[in-house]
Amino acid sequence: MVLAAGRLAAQLPQPVPPPAAPTPRPAPLQVWTWEQVKDRLELNNPTLLAGKLNISEMQAQEITAHLRPNPNLTLLSDQIDPFNSGQSHGPFAYLLPSATISYLHERAHKRELRTQVAKEGTAIAVAQQNDLERGLRFNLRSAFVQTLQAKAVLEVSKTNLEYYDRVLKISRDRYEAGDIAQIDLDRLELQRVQYESDVQQAEVNLRTQKIQMLMLLNDRTPIEQFDVVGAFDFSEQMETLDAYRQMALDNRPDLKAAVETAEQAKTSYKLAVANGSTDPTFSLDVGRNPPIDLYFGFDVSFPLRIFDRNQGEKARTKIDITRMERLRDAAQAQVFNDVDSAYTTVNSDLVLLRPYKQKYLAQALKVRDTIFFSYQHGGASLLDFLNAESDYRSVQLSYVNLVGSYLTAAAQLNQAVGREVMP
Repeated sequence: MVLAAGRLAAQLPQPVPPPAAPTPRPAPLQVWTWEQVKDRLELNNPTLLAGKLNISEMQAQEITAHLRPNPNLTLLSDQIDPFNSGQSHGPFAYLLPSATISYLHERAHKRELRTQVAKEGTAIAVAQQNDLERGLRFNLRSAFVQTLQAKAVLEVSKTNLEYYDRVLKISRDRYEAGDIAQIDLDRLELQRVQYESDVQQAEVNLRTQKIQMLMLLNDRTPIEQFDVVGAFDFSEQMETLDAYRQMALDNRPDLKAAVETAEQAKTSYKLAVANGSTDPTFSLDVGRNPPIDLYFGFDVSFPLRIFDRNQGEKARTKIDITRMERLRDAAQAQVFNDVDSAYTTVNSDLVLLRPYKQKYLAQALKVRDTIFFSYQHGGASLLDFLNAESDYRSVQLSYVNLVGSYLTAAAQLNQAVGREVMP
């Protein structure tokens, strides 16, 4: 029975298995250049977008400042007699209706000065927005450079690990041939931990810098799906210090904001003087004198400014002019300090980078290869080889870190000048 059931089951059609779900394709890798990263900052950074809204608010205040005073309309009905006292002629027989239109006339160009103060406030907001963008662009440039630096360190660490693995393979072959002792092989294998640690640390640093970039860009792209590309090298082409100082005076937005604030203080003082003047109010009234006579009248009223001539505001705004001029001078001094410090740092990095590129990198490679060849043939000790390998690794990492320091200092010089003058 069991065999018959088995044959019958084999003759029946077997169910077709469902098709396997297609394997999702990985998202394509996005490679961003510095120009693309900078454009993303301007489009997506919430702090910059909020600053642009602040400029729009300041422009709206210009409209408010330029408005004229509204005229006033007064309607009056007098001598309504609902009790019909005296001779009966109805409750509205002696009604005295009238209408008055009055308008406050602002003297001493108050409206024009208010408008000018508001426009200067908008110019200050624009300069402050540019200064905010300058600071955020420096932070982004620093994160971009540090990402390139982390990539370079990771590449160097992987190359060193691959080279050391080849050394270990050769050393194991020598050990099996009886050419080196077990203790020497063990010391070589223990040394590999340092190279593995370098690779892991470089990968962590790379991810950290990418996270920093995504935060500044307000971007939710997964870290594994984007990369950055750019020149990780140094250039010796530089202008003179005086040229960079003049560029900074022409371009620094924080200095422009300080200059605009000093000019606004002068306009505010003029407005305070104008507000101390008397503004007359002109009125025109039209009425009816029963039974049918019409009349109109005209009057002018103005306050007697005996005690209040806006003395306090005049004194405050006059003092504020001097205060803003001192702050402008302080901003200019800060510009010179920033340019000089960044220029000195760039020059210092260049002094260190030149011998590395011209001499030390090639020399460290030559020493390592020579000592390794000598160690293979018994002419050098294991300690000599390990020291040469450590020196080569240190020289390489020092060079990469110096290039990163130079690019960061170049970004700092760009920030100090107010525009990109260094690659």
